[in-house]
Amino acid sequence: MEYCFHAKGHKNVTSLHKTTFEVTRDKEIGKTADCIIGVGSESVLDDLPDEMKDAIRNNNTIITIKLETENAEDTIKGYGHENLTLKHPTDMVCRKSNYMCSRTLMIKADKAAVDLKKELIEDLRDGKVLKVSIIV
Repeated sequence: MEYCFHAKGHKNVTSLHKTTFEVTRDKEIGKTADCIIGVGSESVLDDLPDEMKDAIRNNNTIITIKLETENAEDTIKGYGHENLTLKHPTDMVCRKSNYMCSRTLMIKADKAAVDLKKELIEDLRDGKVLKVSIIV
């Protein structure tokens, strides 16, 4: 099952966070928002189809996130968990840790913002469109 949506880059994307990356519905971010890679997101956790939410709420589900811009792409893998609420109205966060809150899409991710391909981050810093695909 696959769900795709778009967000945009922003001049303040730094991609320096070592344990998470985030896409938000917010349109503006400050320079200290080092985990946010996409703004103005068309979708958030609450928008995911119920069938996908059910799959994500399984401890054995492997979640793949594909991030694509005009000049680059990157893939991140992580896991779902039965305690994920998937209800946040603005944010979608992927975490290397086991920490969970209403903003969490997946845990035990194999990449955080700092690990993403530099070409992807350069595109995002230039405000290019980001396609996000969630595959379970």
